Order: sequence, then C-alpha cells, then structure tokens
Amino acid sequence: MRKMGMGTDFDRVRKRIEGYRDEMVVLQADLTALPALGPENGGEGEQEKAARLQRFLEEMGGLEIEEIRAPDSRVPSGSRPNLIARKRGKDSRSTTWVLTHMDVVPAGERSLWIKDPFRLWIEDGKIFGRGVEDNQQSMVASLFALKVLQEEGIEAPRDIALALVADEETGSRLGLQHVLEKRRDLFHPSDFILVPDFGDPEASQIEIAEKSILWLRFQIQGKQCHASRPKDGINTLRAASYLVVRLDSLAGQFSAADPLFDPSTSTFEPTKKKANVPNVNTIPGEDILYMDCRILPQYRMEEVEEKIEATVREIEGEFGVSIQIGRVLRDRAAPPTPAEAPVVRMAGEAMREVYQKEARIVGIGGGTVAAFLRRAGCHVAAFSRIDRTAHQPNEYCKIENMIGDCQVFAHCFLQSPER
Repeated sequence: MRKMGMGTDFDRVRKRIEGYRDEMVVLQADLTALPALGPENGGEGEQEKAARLQRFLEEMGGLEIEEIRAPDSRVPSGSRPNLIARKRGKDSRSTTWVLTHMDVVPAGERSLWIKDPFRLWIEDGKIFGRGVEDNQQSMVASLFALKVLQEEGIEAPRDIALALVADEETGSRLGLQHVLEKRRDLFHPSDFILVPDFGDPEASQIEIAEKSILWLRFQIQGKQCHASRPKDGINTLRAASYLVVRLDSLAGQFSAADPLFDPSTSTFEPTKKKANVPNVNTIPGEDILYMDCRILPQYRMEEVEEKIEATVREIEGEFGVSIQIGRVLRDRAAPPTPAEAPVVRMAGEAMREVYQKEARIVGIGGGTVAAFLRRAGCHVAAFSRIDRTAHQPNEYCKIENMIGDCQVFAHCFLQSPER
C-alpha cells in the first residue's frame, strides 16, 4: 500500500469516480427495489437491503465488516440490522466516518407518482424512486468513495469507516441509539464524523446544530352520533379543528429568531391525522392527530409543553371532550459542533475543491443522527448536494450530485487535518 497526497493524485481519483456512474445507478436501482420500511410504516424492516449492502462490501474486499442487530419482534427477521465497515489506515487512533441510514419513508399517495416508486427510472440526468435521495444518494456515494481507495491501493491517513444504520426515519432507537448503547467504543472525540443527511442544491452549507424536536399525539374523545342530531353527541373533529388553530399561537409565544438556523424560528406544525368515521352522516366520537414541533435551543422544552397542555385543557372545557397527549418523540437539542472544529474545516475544504463553493455554517430544524453523536461528545459535520426532494412524490437524485458527493467523501478520506 502506498500513501497518497492531494493535488494531481486526487484528480486521478476524481476521474476514476466519474467512471463509476453506471455502477452507482445499478446499486441505486437494487436498493430502491428493496423497500426498507419500518414496521411503524407497514414494512418489514431493513434486512433485505442490509443483505444487498453487505454483499457489496464483501465483494469490495479488505474490509472489517460488523453487523450490530437490534431485537425487534415486529419484523420477520426478529431484529433490525446496523452495518459497520472499516478500512484500516496509516493511523488507527482516529477514524473518518460517514453515517447514512438504510430505512425510507412510505411512498404516500401512489397516484402522485409518475411511475412505480420502488422501481427506479431515469429522466434528464435524474434517478427517481423512493429513497434515492434520502438517504441512498449519500450511502452509495460513500460506498464508492471507499471503493476507489480499495481499487487504487491507497492507504488513507487514518481509518475510514461507514455506518449504515436502521430506524432513522422513526427515531433511531433501533439504529444509531442501539449501536451507541452496544458499541460506544466505536466512536471517539478524536474522530472526524460526517452525516450527509442534510444539504442544499448548491452544496453551500454545512450543518453544525439542530433544534429540539417534539412530536406529539393528541387523542380526542367525545361521543359519536347521527349527524342529523348533533346534540346527542360530542363532535371531536370540531374540537380537533379548534385545537389545531389555537396551537398556531405557539409561533407567537416562542417567536425568537436565530440566524444560524434555517428556518430561523421555532416551528409548530400539525401533520398526520388518522381516519375517524367512514361515512358522511356520522359525527365522530374520536379523532387522533399529530404535531411536529422544532424548537430553538434557547427555549426549554418543558415551557413549550406547558403551553400546549394549557391550550388542550381550554379545548376540553369549551367542547366537552377529553384529550390525551402522547409524546411520540422528544429530543432535546444536542450541543452544537464548534464552527472551527477540524471536521467542519475538513468538509469545507473538500466542498471547496469539488464544488468551488465556500460553504457557510448553519443550523437546521430537521433531525439527523448527528444529534446522538454530539451528545456523546463527538464533533459532526452534516452536508450533501441535494435538491431536497426527500419524502415527496417523485423523489429524485441528480446523478451529478451523487458523483460529486462521492468525490467530496474521497477528498475527506485523504485529508490529514489536526485535531
């Protein structure tokens, strides 16, 4: 094995990555055809997708591969897979990591898709299908960034490791959280950790901070009756509608802005609603709805919860319903990665080289697995070049973005920044 410098040597690596274009699309197609949906979303987990990825890693050769399983009786395999692949470098005292997730969200309303969401198709330099951007673009890019080092016989300055985790879309309890519980020794404060689950179309941002996340479930109980005799019942849909409107006041009560974040304010959005009655002429006696809150770190989550609780009790009194509040997810904002941290400088240098962009430092409202690592004392940089089509119908990934991010990862793997 030989050491590799930057400059003309990186140009050669960059050119070789261009030659991976067709192979990357094939792997994307294979992964898209294996819907890695969690049981909460009606799926059977990530096992088939993990098996395809493990086969790819084994065929690459020369890697240390570990599978960390999280027990889950809801899926046929009985567990959720988390894969770790490591290539030893010159110095094993620190590691450059790329963390991506295998699971995807449901396709949603099929009539909104041009074609089958789980059969990849290509148009105008874009590949379409559920999961191709979130998070397969970065996953495939990281795999081929590792592959180019293997095929060129390059010894990196430090170890390189990929983590392909489960359960990210539904809270990561069986994904990175489980990995950290079972193998906390894998990650060290001296590591350089990249989480490419955030980005923008210009590759001009590096995320170092996230908001607190609060997902709430409201179960509203009333009394079902015939719609022609409303006084015989208690209409939960009316109460739910008023509740949603009243909770809009949270934006005014927690109105501070922080320019680091995009959006700069806290957000409070009603989202999912479960079906109530199947026919038009029945007043519902139960409604269930959900809310997604993204709260600036300067606010205490308890303060937000107290305001929501007070609003709920007002609605109960006015409409004669009872409302149970359930916490689906409650993640307090993790300590931010310092803007001057070596991993941030490393990511910025790679993006400057590949995309000719001077990336600015930002915070986000979206949650990534970076938060768990930051709480564990590690510095993390999150970035990628994406058009932000995640969770949308006709989700797509530009092939050029996948190639570019692969080159960015390869550049990071070859850097030798000091901690």
